[in-house]
This record gives sequence, structure tokens and C-alpha cells, in this order.
Amino acid sequence: MSDQPPRDSHVYDGPVGGWGSAKGIAAVARTARPGPGAFDTLRRQNKPGGMMCSSCAWAKPPNPHIVEFCENGAKATLWDLTSARCGPDFFASHSVSELSGWSEYDLELAGRLTHPLRYDAETDRYVAVDWDTAFAAIGQELQALDPKMVAFYASGKAGLEASFLYALYARAYGHVNLPDSSNMCHETTSVALKTVIGTPVGTCVFEDFDHCDMILHVGQNPGTNSPRMLHPLQQAANRGCCIVAINPLREKGLLEFANPQSPWQMTLGAPTEIADRYLQVRAGGDIAALTGIAKQVLALDRTQGGVLDHAFLDAHAHGLQDWMDWVDACDWAELEQVSGLTRDAMEAIGAIYARAKAVIGVYGMGLTQHVHGSDAVGALVNLLLLRGNIGRKGAGISPVRGHSNVQGQRTVGITEKPELVPNDALRDLFGIAPPMDEGWNTTAFVQALLDGKAQGFVGLGGNLARAVPDTDRVAAAWGRMPLTVHVATRLNRTHLMPGRSSWILPCLVRAEVDMQDGVNQQVTVEDSFSHIHGSIGKRSPASPHLMSETAIVARLAAATLPASAKMPWDHWARDYARIRALIEVVYPDDFHDFEARMNQPGGFYRGNPARNRDWQTDSGKAQFTRPAALDATGLGVGPGLYRLITLRSNDQFNTTVYGLSDRLRGIEGDRMLIMMSPDDMAAEGLVAERRIALTGAADDGIGRRVAGLRVIPYDLPRGCIAGYFPELNPLSPLSRCDLASDTPATKGIPVRLDLT
Repeated sequence: MSDQPPRDSHVYDGPVGGWGSAKGIAAVARTARPGPGAFDTLRRQNKPGGMMCSSCAWAKPPNPHIVEFCENGAKATLWDLTSARCGPDFFASHSVSELSGWSEYDLELAGRLTHPLRYDAETDRYVAVDWDTAFAAIGQELQALDPKMVAFYASGKAGLEASFLYALYARAYGHVNLPDSSNMCHETTSVALKTVIGTPVGTCVFEDFDHCDMILHVGQNPGTNSPRMLHPLQQAANRGCCIVAINPLREKGLLEFANPQSPWQMTLGAPTEIADRYLQVRAGGDIAALTGIAKQVLALDRTQGGVLDHAFLDAHAHGLQDWMDWVDACDWAELEQVSGLTRDAMEAIGAIYARAKAVIGVYGMGLTQHVHGSDAVGALVNLLLLRGNIGRKGAGISPVRGHSNVQGQRTVGITEKPELVPNDALRDLFGIAPPMDEGWNTTAFVQALLDGKAQGFVGLGGNLARAVPDTDRVAAAWGRMPLTVHVATRLNRTHLMPGRSSWILPCLVRAEVDMQDGVNQQVTVEDSFSHIHGSIGKRSPASPHLMSETAIVARLAAATLPASAKMPWDHWARDYARIRALIEVVYPDDFHDFEARMNQPGGFYRGNPARNRDWQTDSGKAQFTRPAALDATGLGVGPGLYRLITLRSNDQFNTTVYGLSDRLRGIEGDRMLIMMSPDDMAAEGLVAERRIALTGAADDGIGRRVAGLRVIPYDLPRGCIAGYFPELNPLSPLSRCDLASDTPATKGIPVRLDLT
């Protein structure tokens, strides 16, 4: 393990998991006050015949633990099953203008939405309406708009059934403006991996973590974002696997873990140390760090021989010599300066990698959310390819996804790229003419909104106006749209920016009974390892007026589109097996025998050609790539310029805030803060808890400022600061995105301190 953090930094003395995790769950349970059935839901969560967690997309193992949920997953379930209700009486008492001043946390505390709602501009309130009125009015308004100026957004939570219908609905309506939450985080993965190995998703399966002897863990925080991942990391560490963490912040989940299911670790035993080496790279320094490690691997092969897998490279790689020439030309001094690491540190990891027999490259948004994020993903793939670590047991590339079905939604057609869906099958089956022009991704939609072109927004979940960059500018423009429609479970800030016509359609959560024609319906989701799982809810709905996401999508489509015998929306929505049969026909390779396999323990694997070393790239081989720059942020180094990293707290999932504790970083209280190196604080003359402002430093002529931020000393590389998403999103310029995928560059936002 590396040295302890600097004195005066905020730290959490305990491990991830253990009693701290139990207390964190208990705190949210006290706030949410769920019914007694919530704990039965948790008992069955992520197991066959139970509900698949609505939080992250980590794997559901075939042999689950007695407790197969984590702190974050438990919080999400308890939050969903709250006893608090946000019904007509609540909206009669609170205007939209008043609610706009509430925090995200306070809005969520109002509880579950209970009735369909229409915004009434005269009273500045949402008022209850019946479902038939809502669908008829929304359908009529959508018919009056230009389909190509309307966006259908998906948050990544709805099941495959609702997602398939949603994508079909958009294409039948006349557009492929299908932005989704993947555009905000892992679109970089989809573009980069497709280019270099021919598949848009990771190549690992859950079992690979039982057979690796090295894990490179880059830009991802499992303690907060995917705690169930700590089980395989702990098991890997216990059997001697070398885990190398590369991350600007020293995150507790990569340091030590006390397994809540281990009586020994919950009482007398010591926690498991996770990372053998921890490299605190500068924000955006990953390309340089990975290149430095690779440079050492190449040097060892030349001096010792037998390091590179030449048989693999000869048979399966393209562009190797060109890339090696570029690496040879890279200067160590520049690699050190950009990465923030020493040459010795990078060479040491290179030496470990050269000896390892099976290596997994794990990464998260710390790698992807940069101007050159796709190049950063390519840099990790370059390193893995050198020793044949893609396409064999115990090795591969493994992005860690966020929302529980964000990968699955893409699999069944939620994409703005026409070439990624089987359009001929859609034409033949449904008699539609799918648009063949590329639609809006999230960045393109927001730009259209700012330009005054967007006419309508339908949101299948999410809080998009708060999740995107430039949120102050977005908030000013959002209400100018003629129509906004939100499918939601709770109130959030985007709902408080009503368009000229605005609707909230309340839906069931995944844990609740979804009764159609007297049968409780199952839905399906896809995890990060491309496995498909059935999920069924058992809890009574929060209100008799709720509908499922699948039923809402079907009713919206039926109200908007001309009647067609080839698209019987109501018939499909009465039995979700009928929708799965359609998915199987449209995607036969991935979903053959769908109904028979969906409840298989551990899910069924839909396959991945790159795992079989079938490289569906332009060259027909795995592609070595040269990055456009060593610094993934695209920023230089100048006086007073800082790189802002936005991140979640421990009591948070995306824009949902469960509480005001960031326990694993030793931080409590309000979320208006920045974390800063004690050395940078001293250089700026700052003391802990002082309130300052940040101003944007992007060279685009747009003023950006967030004030009232308290300064927290924290162990960070010099020149890097960190703060919470979405509070600091106003500082993130929409124009700063990954050059290949348009993913917002929110892990390297250029800012300056305003101490006035």
C-alpha cells in the first residue's frame, strides 16, 4: 500500500462495508420509512425469482450470497419503497416556483408520485388528471410537432421490454433522437471499444475474476458506485491477485473492505487490503500513465525476451509497429509531467504486468469522461493486447456500468445511430420506415435546446436537466419547449422546469407488482457482463393510480401513432412475453430462446465476438491506436488553472441524493464544497471550511460561476480539485466532450478560484 494521505486531509478511519455500511443503510431506512415488505425484497434481491437491483449494473452471480445486495443497492430499494407520498394534496400546497428552491434531497423526500399530473400555468401548480386525458392530450400534441425536433430520452433503468417498445415508438413516430444516460458516461466505451476490438461492450464475464492474477483498476470507485464488486475484489486479493488502483483520489473502496457477511470481519478480524499499489494519477493523466507502463513492458521484452505474446500479436493485432514507434518516441519526462507519477512508479507496474499471466483492465468514468477519453480507453486496450489479455479466461477489458439496464437499453435499440439497429427487420415486422439519418445524442439534444430548435422532450426516467453540462444555461432554456413529458417515480428538479405543456406520468418501481390481465409481469435487464436476467416485483404499488413503464410507453405510442395491425400496442402491453418474442425475432443471435433462459441463475450470456477473438473491426484484427494527446483533458498547465473532477457522494446514485453523508471520504454536511490538496490550499492562502467560488476557465466566451463552496482539505494531486455532481455541473461546458463520442468531459473541467 502507498503512504498515508497528507496531514489535515479528511479521511474515514473504517473500511468499506462492515458496520459503517450497516449504519448507512439504517440511516436511509429511517428516512424512507419503507413498509415491512421491503426487507423481504432485499432478501430476494439479485437472485432468481426476485427483483434485480435498480441501482448499478454489476453482475448477479449464479451462486448468490445469502445477502446479495450492497449498501447502495439497499439504499435504492428502501428509497423506492418509501412510505412517503407526493400526491395531489402536496402539489395543492406547493407551487412550482416554491419547489424550485428546494434541494434535490428535499424534493426526493416528498415521496412517491401517486397520480398523473398536468402543469397548470395559471396557478403555477401541477394538478391531477386521469390517465385517458393525459395520453390523449400528449398524443395530440406530439402529432402537432415535427418528430425530428422531439427527443425521447431514456435514463437506463427501464427494463428491456419497455426499452424495446420505446425505441420502436420513436422510429415509428419519425425520429431516432434517442439520447440516453450512456451518452453521459460510457458512450466513450461504445465508440472506443467498437473501434479497437470490434464490440461496444466489455469482454469479461463474472467468472474471469476467479482466474486473473492482476487487475488494473482505473478511474472507478467501487466503494460508492458498485459495492457488490468488492466481493470478487476481496476474493482476488485473498488469493494473491495483484490489484493496482490508478485514480486521483484515494478511494476507500480500493483500500480496504470488511465483508458484512463475514462474522469474523464484522467482529475481531481485520479488513482485507484491496490495492497492492495505488497510483494517484493527475486528472486526465491516464493515457500517459498507461503508456509509461507499456513502455517498460516493451523494454523488458527487448532486454529479457518472452514478455510480449508474439504469437497472439502476429495472429490478432494490427498497427503494433506504428504504435511501438510512437511509444519509443515518448519522453519519460513528459510522461511523468502529464501523469503526475514518477518513472519508477510506472516501471514498477510494468514489471508486475510483464510477469502476470491473466490481467483484467477495469475502468469507470474517470477514464471515459475526458476530451480524449476514447484515446484513454484505447491506451488501456493497447496494454492488454501486448500480452494477449483479451479473449481468454481470466483476462479482458471490463468497463463498470452505472444504471442497472443502461447497457441493455442500447442492446434493444435505444440509440441515435441507425446503423446499430436491424432496420430491415423493423420494416418487415412492423411496416415502418425507420429514419436513416443520425439523431440526437444527449449533447446534440442539449445543443438543440440551447439553440431553440428542440420542440419536445419525453423522458423515460431520469433528471436530465440537472445531469447535463451547463445546467444554468439549460435551466433557462428548458421551459421554452412546447411539450415536456416525464415518466417518473419521484419529483426532481427537471420536473420543475415545465414546458408550455408539461406532464408527469408516475410509474411503478421494479420492486412492485406489475399486474397485467391478472398476471404479475416479469421484466428483464442486462448487466455489465452482457448477461440477461429476469426480474419480478412482489410489493404492493405505492398508489392504485400507477402504471408500469411498459404500459405507459405502449399507451403513449397508441395515442400518438395511426392504428396498425402490425403494432398492437395494447396487446403487447398485456403480456410482456409477447414483447420478448419480438425482441427474439429482431435480435435472434443475442436473444434466442429468450423466454426459456431469462430466469437462468446468473443470467444468460448473449455473447461477445471479441471474447472469442473474432475482431469485427475495419482491419479484422485488434487495433493498436496512437492517442492524439498524452493529456486526456486537452488542457495545459497554467497559473491558477485547476482541473475539477465531479463525483458522487456515498449517499448518492446519479442525481438521487439519499442523505448528506459522504462517510467513505470522512465528509458530512452540505454538498456545496470542493476537495483540495493541502499544499494547494497553503499556496492559495486558504484555510479549511472557507467559502469560495469557482469560475469556468473554458475559452468559449461564456461566463460560468458557482459560489458558496466550502474548501475541504483532501488527498489529491496538485492542480486537481473535486466536488459533487450535479451541484458543480454549471461549470462544465457542453462544448468540452470526448472528441469521438460526445461524452461530456466532467472529470477534467477547467476552473479558477474566485477568492473575492
